Amino acid sequence: MNRRTRTVLAAALLLGLTAGPLGATAYAAPAPAAAAVTTQGPDTAALRAALAGLPDRDATAALVRVGGNGRWTGTAGVRDLRTGSPALADARFRAGSTTKIVTAALVLQLADEGKVDLNAPARRYLPDVLPATFEQVTVRHLLNYTSGIQPGISFGGTVEEEYPHRYETITPQQVVASAVAKGPASTPGTQQEYGNIHYTVLGMLIEATTGDTYAHQAEVRIFRPLGMTGTSFPKGTDPRIHGPHNRGYQLMNGKPVDVTEWNMSDRFAAGDMISTTRDLERLLVALFRGQVVPEPQLAEMFTVPNVPGATYGVALERHVINGKEIWGKTGARPGYHTVIAATRDLSRTVVYSVNSTDAKGDGLKIVQRFAFPAFNR
Repeated sequence: MNRRTRTVLAAALLLGLTAGPLGATAYAAPAPAAAAVTTQGPDTAALRAALAGLPDRDATAALVRVGGNGRWTGTAGVRDLRTGSPALADARFRAGSTTKIVTAALVLQLADEGKVDLNAPARRYLPDVLPATFEQVTVRHLLNYTSGIQPGISFGGTVEEEYPHRYETITPQQVVASAVAKGPASTPGTQQEYGNIHYTVLGMLIEATTGDTYAHQAEVRIFRPLGMTGTSFPKGTDPRIHGPHNRGYQLMNGKPVDVTEWNMSDRFAAGDMISTTRDLERLLVALFRGQVVPEPQLAEMFTVPNVPGATYGVALERHVINGKEIWGKTGARPGYHTVIAATRDLSRTVVYSVNSTDAKGDGLKIVQRFAFPAFNR
């Protein structure tokens, strides 16, 4: 397919999104890149079908990497709707809340080194951050989302509300201060409420314990040892994704709006990471093999607290798909939806980055389309 054809296709997509839902014959989408076919492994037909037709109303690009018993990779869609250039297979993207896996690993490493006690009050390490009303909150409560700390301030509850403020800054310190000012929402250890606030506090704890920045600790303890050369954190409030990347879009009033540039500094240790599918696969495999966090700390990640409705261990969430127990994490930032998941024995792994046009909306629909086929066999 030549450049002119791709440009026409992207323009057709823009027109279709503006006018309303795309019909099946609105345009001929670029075909997915070639992928390895194996006799054992994931449902490759379903994976190919998931990528076929991109870009469409739900996503402009997708990068899928399946491993374990049977390997499959696929790339489809466009890098940029304006030019129609094909999506980059090695693209960097906003990995969202998969950042929490790195944060949890750092805390558990510190626990292994005797620098952090998981049963100790988090206030021991952050006396100027957590007031006495949070004395019962332990480090473990933060790790498994049972701290009872309420969410902090933000620029809004939807992408549309936040978009006008995308270059503005709320610091992690401001987020935590506003959260603790509300007081506890529940008694620590009694309810599991997933949220960024727990891991924002943990990022501060890592810095207080090590006397170093969170980003540098992640770099020297995890990224460099694992060869995660495409993974980093933005410097300060830099809104850009540096290096090769596919642009992200959000549907607003029926039109795709470029949301690639965005200051994510308030997400900090809960969701500020930029990565690649290759790097996240390396992290996933090394983590599950005990090469990032040693036992017995690694067992913490797969231990769901005994509270009503709990599904998360430490950072990771437990799912059952087609009878298989899967542990994983999703991440969603405007324009980018990420999944990192695997069976505990690594017989099947999947990592994807999907340039979803509603990444923070119905994530289940995206997961069912691009991740579930990896575990269908």
